[in-house]
Amino acid sequence: MNLFELTLKINGFPIAAAKRKLNGIQQIEEENFEEYIKNARNEIVDYHLISNPYYKNFVGDADLSIWEKIPIMKKSDLPCSLEQRLSKDFSLRNIYINKTSGSSGTPFIFAKDKFCHALTWALIIDRFGSLGIDFNSSLQARFYGIPLDFKGYYKERIKDLFSCRYRFPIFDLSEKKLEKILEVFRRKKFYYINGYTSSIVLFAKYVKKKNIVLNQICPTLKYCIVTSEMLFDDDKKLMVNVFGVPVINEYGASELDLIAFTDSEDTFVINSETLFVEIIDGNNQPVSTGNSGRIVITSLYNKAQPMIRYDIGDIGILANSSNPKKPILEKLIGRTNDIAKLPSGKTVPGLTFYYVTKSVISNDSNVKEFVIEQLSANIFKIKYVSVQELSQLEKLKIEKAVFEYLENGLKIIFERTDFLNRTSSGKLKQFVSRVEN
Repeated sequence: MNLFELTLKINGFPIAAAKRKLNGIQQIEEENFEEYIKNARNEIVDYHLISNPYYKNFVGDADLSIWEKIPIMKKSDLPCSLEQRLSKDFSLRNIYINKTSGSSGTPFIFAKDKFCHALTWALIIDRFGSLGIDFNSSLQARFYGIPLDFKGYYKERIKDLFSCRYRFPIFDLSEKKLEKILEVFRRKKFYYINGYTSSIVLFAKYVKKKNIVLNQICPTLKYCIVTSEMLFDDDKKLMVNVFGVPVINEYGASELDLIAFTDSEDTFVINSETLFVEIIDGNNQPVSTGNSGRIVITSLYNKAQPMIRYDIGDIGILANSSNPKKPILEKLIGRTNDIAKLPSGKTVPGLTFYYVTKSVISNDSNVKEFVIEQLSANIFKIKYVSVQELSQLEKLKIEKAVFEYLENGLKIIFERTDFLNRTSSGKLKQFVSRVEN
């Protein structure tokens, strides 16, 4: 057992047993996998009906014999107190406790039993291992936030040390800081980049400006793995070109698990081993493959608290080529609460504004990054960081594109700024609505 896994074991997470369980699941033949999913999801529901008073009360008189009639669970349905939703076999002393970043709203404290958390790490080790990444020896260039309080700061630094990571805090990504980051790549033998998409894209734009291919000055670099934020096709192409390595997309939720991960064939494969992922419509019914809907996820092994048919708040599309063992996420569209309601009554994903604006300025090295804010039904603000202010012609092009793809009569306000506010964890929200929907 290596140092990383030994650390998990010392902290009470049975990683060896979890790896054996994961391997056993992966050995199940494709024709038998749907049966495995049905049995696993029924078992976790039965467990919580017996062991979790909160969940028994939550489902009430619902017909649990039909999976699609099991109530959808949202974050707002969960009691504020963690103790209120723990199963009878668990207490605050024998579980893993953490909280979400709160980038989509209020931070959410959640629990996993220790075997479930070990399974999460077994899956991460498996997926990263498929790229030749060893957490004990493959040096990671980490683009993440870091707590600024003394205890939190040094706790993360110690974790970085044990996890073979070199962290670049992302709250200041000025050109001066980006140049220092580039110099570190000249010195250190990084195997992969990992971190928030927007920050790594900003670094990629700087590398392009310097007319450098990153793996030529850091020849040990093999992959770039982005996470936690939307990955747009043109940003992916930029990173592939200037880093000189494949770009892997990771989609996960700390309260659940790793949800999807790009494989060696550049396919966004959903985790079917420890999760059951559904795409549903406004009536909570499954949509056919190829159609968009809300992403609802069941954690098949979390006994500490129920995460059953949990609406994660994202919108996605399941590919037609999906099967129970290898479901494929064709597209991750954005957050369900990132919705823009227009004066005409039309409702569109907020990221539509981001896509449209990006289509006009994506090839312009002047604009480093930007976000969209909806201030009222017909007023939208584009806040951007740039070398120089957008010209009147550029602003008119953006307005024209917005009118063409959305509707006429919208007012666009442009605001140039030195930096964009990120969440406390370092994430950048591309669209924010200030309108009560």
